[in-house]
Amino acid sequence: MFNFLLYSALTIFLLGLIYKISTWFTRSLGGAGQKFTVSHRLASAAGGISRTLFSGKLLLFLKALLVDVLLQSRVFKEDVYRWLAHMLIFYGFMLLLLMHALESEITAVLFADYYPTVNPFFFLRDLFGVMVLAGVGLVILRRYLARPRRLRTGPRDHYAIFILAVIMLSGIGLLGLKITSHSEFMIMVTDYAGLDDEDEIQALEAVWVKDFGVVSPNLQPPFDEDLLSAGQEIHESSCLDCHASARWAFTGYAAAKIIEPVAIWLDDLNGVTILWYIHFLACFAGLAYLPFSKMFHIFCAPVSLIANQVMDPGQADPANVLTRQVMELDACTHCGSCSLNCSAGMMFEAIGNEYILPSEKMACLRKLVAGKQLDPGQYRAIQEGVYVCTNCDRCTVRCPSGIRLKELWFAVREELLASGPPLASVLTPLSFARGLVLRPELNAPVYDAPLTRARKAVGDQFEPLPESGGTIPLNLPSRASRGPALKDDTFSHCFSCQSCTSVCPVVGNYEQPEESLDLLPHQIMCCLGLGLSAMAGGARMIWDCLTCYQCQENCPQQVAVCDLLYDLKNYSVSQSQSEYRISNSE
Repeated sequence: MFNFLLYSALTIFLLGLIYKISTWFTRSLGGAGQKFTVSHRLASAAGGISRTLFSGKLLLFLKALLVDVLLQSRVFKEDVYRWLAHMLIFYGFMLLLLMHALESEITAVLFADYYPTVNPFFFLRDLFGVMVLAGVGLVILRRYLARPRRLRTGPRDHYAIFILAVIMLSGIGLLGLKITSHSEFMIMVTDYAGLDDEDEIQALEAVWVKDFGVVSPNLQPPFDEDLLSAGQEIHESSCLDCHASARWAFTGYAAAKIIEPVAIWLDDLNGVTILWYIHFLACFAGLAYLPFSKMFHIFCAPVSLIANQVMDPGQADPANVLTRQVMELDACTHCGSCSLNCSAGMMFEAIGNEYILPSEKMACLRKLVAGKQLDPGQYRAIQEGVYVCTNCDRCTVRCPSGIRLKELWFAVREELLASGPPLASVLTPLSFARGLVLRPELNAPVYDAPLTRARKAVGDQFEPLPESGGTIPLNLPSRASRGPALKDDTFSHCFSCQSCTSVCPVVGNYEQPEESLDLLPHQIMCCLGLGLSAMAGGARMIWDCLTCYQCQENCPQQVAVCDLLYDLKNYSVSQSQSEYRISNSE
């Protein structure tokens, strides 16, 4: 039964592993996947691997394997405590898997005299379990108690912590029950000691109660010395070679001492069998679901680290770049290093959109690439999250899995802007990278399409001035009265630094100023620069302006902000629109 369940779990795991790897070659980011067939991508990957193994890049491969994968140097640079947690969990669990879970296939083959209850195996099994538990404890301390800034803990994180904790704690509890169980002792006597004489069994039982933690319903200490002497002789001849002292299994022995008062009751309930099924089913669930859980990063993160060490972004086959990008979505550990160091993080602090944080964008992109539908709110949020990225590349530099995060944002940015709802933020300089980097690469219609859609969507929110024809003749003071360095169209000097908005007492009076004022001073200047003077004239801000001139005095570009707002107001009055504007502002 045990072998059947084990091989079933392994089969499900292998099928899941094959499926997940296949998605690396069938899914795509942005529109790049349309250029390459699955067979092309497979062939490109095989060619890239062979070229790496038979070239000077083999040294880079070995370096990444040793330094980045086995020693996890990138995690160490980020956080020593997190590195310690990773090392304890990874090596503790892998050693338990090889020595304990696969003992008949590996340990028993390597060691001719192997028994799970003799040293060093008895002690090492407990040691490896404590390593994993200590690592899980550090993870819990970080995620639930220390809670670093911008760290988000989602369902995938909860599951990973929970399943590891259940596997380890049920294993320790199972060992504790076996130590105290009188039934397990009698099975051992039948299978290994071969004793028929009741007196000999009683003598051996006395030794095991005294020295090995068995809780007997028949015998209670203290015991007669002659009985213990006889039992010790039987133990040395029948059990010594296959069972070390239970104290060597220090966590199991501690658990045995804790449950000792109820050990007989648990033995009567067949507690060993019940806890064995709980432990094995937890292992079964963990192994079977591993390819679809966060824990899959133990396979993907090493691949990501090695691939990014040996791939030259400028010379790599575009098909391999696409495959690597899809794989990197599975390599993300959701550790939060990228979010903690994100230069757009203050935008998240201001507006609360979690998808501005790189680690949360990764979770959403994983859904999009898998073909899952997002609700309109999520779609707009991920649009904004990708668009406001400053492309400083700090997330890539700090990622312990070596993911090229900046490339991922570039890969999906235009597709999201083109296919999602209009995003008003494209009318602002929130993302300089799109204009500075992508504009030369995109033809004018492609680049301007999101801007046109956003401009129309924003413009439709305001009542146009019917007699203005979309243009307001601004009556600014003459150039001479304003000084030789200024022109009448000083709004064109605005680069949306938001100094005017920051010092405006009207803006500071509202918790949600954009909802109350329609447009803020710097946004009005931006509208004028785009030729949307009717939109600017429809904002309630022009009626609430106190004409205190703080905006104008603090403008580093000497934009006549206050004068422009005043002229917009006067023009609206002259066009008999004052009643409409005042009723709107009230």
